[in-house]
Amino acid sequence: MLVCFAGLALTACSANSLNYGAEQVRVMTSEPGKECSYLGDITGSQGNFFTGGWTSNSNLETGARNDLKNKAYKMGGNTVVLLTQRAGQTGSSWHGSGSSKQTNVTLSGNVYRCPR
Repeated sequence: MLVCFAGLALTACSANSLNYGAEQVRVMTSEPGKECSYLGDITGSQGNFFTGGWTSNSNLETGARNDLKNKAYKMGGNTVVLLTQRAGQTGSSWHGSGSSKQTNVTLSGNVYRCPR
């Protein structure tokens, strides 16, 4: 049981990994040109009320961005236009304090396929 908890705690601290190929996806804040095809919208996230308290803010943001890129790549996209970026602060079991700290990051965007 202790081994399982230790494994969970270690993975909870790290950012979601970037899948092979998803490193090609660009995240932008402005709409791409007319030569790009709209594929749909997506949401990427990292963290929750339990694991977020054990994950650095930097890893929460990186993990959410990696999740967004992974999903865009799976849809066949290579460009994401970021629409919203939210950091959630919820009650956390972090160190048993029940305190409020950043526990998750959620990004949403539109996916496009653009010529390179």
